Amino acid sequence: MAMEIMAGQITISIWFFLFLVLISALAILDRIFIPSVRWFLRRRINRVIDEIGSRLDIEIKPFQLTKRQVLVDRLAYDPKVIQAIQSYAQTEDTPREVMQAKVLRYAKEIVPSFNAYLYFRLGYWLAKKIARRLYMVHVGLADDVQLDTIDPDATVVFVMNHRSNMDYILVAFLAAERTTLSYAVGEWAKIWPLQTLIKAMGAYFVRRRSGDPLYRLVLERYVHMATKEGVCQAVFLEGGLSRNGLLQPPKLGLIDYMLRSFELEKDRDIIFIPVGINYDRTLEDRSLVRALDPEAEKRSLWFVSKTTSWFIWRSIVLMVRSRWQRYGYACVNFGPYVSARQFCRQNRVNVSEIDRETRFVFVEKLCKQLMNSIEQVIPILPVSLVAMVMLESVEQPLSAFDVEAHVHGLIDELEAQGATVYVSRRSRAQNILTALNTLRLRRLVTESDGLYRADPKHIDVLSYYANAIAHWRQTPNPD
Repeated sequence: MAMEIMAGQITISIWFFLFLVLISALAILDRIFIPSVRWFLRRRINRVIDEIGSRLDIEIKPFQLTKRQVLVDRLAYDPKVIQAIQSYAQTEDTPREVMQAKVLRYAKEIVPSFNAYLYFRLGYWLAKKIARRLYMVHVGLADDVQLDTIDPDATVVFVMNHRSNMDYILVAFLAAERTTLSYAVGEWAKIWPLQTLIKAMGAYFVRRRSGDPLYRLVLERYVHMATKEGVCQAVFLEGGLSRNGLLQPPKLGLIDYMLRSFELEKDRDIIFIPVGINYDRTLEDRSLVRALDPEAEKRSLWFVSKTTSWFIWRSIVLMVRSRWQRYGYACVNFGPYVSARQFCRQNRVNVSEIDRETRFVFVEKLCKQLMNSIEQVIPILPVSLVAMVMLESVEQPLSAFDVEAHVHGLIDELEAQGATVYVSRRSRAQNILTALNTLRLRRLVTESDGLYRADPKHIDVLSYYANAIAHWRQTPNPD
């Protein structure tokens, strides 16, 4: 190609000319178009934040809107982290720069990149659509008057039982009218592009079985930092999914991180709100129960992917053909909150001034109280009631009328103890029969000549649902 310059010509390759055009186009994008797009997006995001902030009970904190790189640097150069780096570098005879680089990797892995626009415009919409498509969603118990008395400056932490991975979606959807939630998420979510979306929703990743003390310190300092800055969080107190349906002993880790440096008179209060969750059907129930069998054949990744894909495809086909039926009720109850400041005063403890052993005893006492509160507000749903009745009559077949009568008696017994039963009186008989039919269709209950009995081959799955409310009985179902 020839180019005229003054009176002469310069000949250049067509590829070099195209390269120059590309560089020019990138320069124009970088200097003109990209800044304009950034300005436009930033304006839209700020508008969403202002709009949402005006209606949230628990406002978005400045910490959540801080640039992610600033938070990463703040965490990596935290004084306690720097002190630990120096100590480990000397102990392990490793260059300080190597330890610092490792900490920086940990910080980048943990710190979320919260995006208010994605959280409320995409995340909330998706959570709402998925939750309502799969279940009849209800908030069975929520004391609005009590929640209104919470100090606006306090850090709110929702502590809940963990029955399904749907818990993340369900609680985020139900709480979105009041606040944003920051979850601790396990390694299962670290797959692209899921991890990008999860980080944008404000969640942070946790290596639950990491034995690296430096990693645990970085995680501790992030949780402390977020709590101190007032970020609203959600914690599964059991630490993981319940595989037998029973409530598991509380894990102290994250609660201890929140309280470890809590100064009674200086720091903002930490408000723990117990949350009870239950489902008429847990999507991964058979997989959870199967994990308890040491002799069960381990499922391959291909099998899991194939089964999940088939489940999603079949569900979509049923929805398109208008033959889709939801999986019954999904219910969430919110219990009376516990103030960390008040709890410390009642026990005459200043957490930041006590030794590690005493602190763990104190944290364990708090966690047990929170777990007891969660027990009291776990919703009692039709499938759990029918499952318990069928297990208690495992040797004796029951007619539908007998099942209904037994469930009525069980409801009266539980309500007398103060349990929250989500089975309306007006449609109680219909709810019970629907739950019984659901268990029959799933082959957990067999029917012959109008008589129903628990299928011996699936007692473990039936027990999983009965165990959701077993803590209300004097002799809980065995594992």
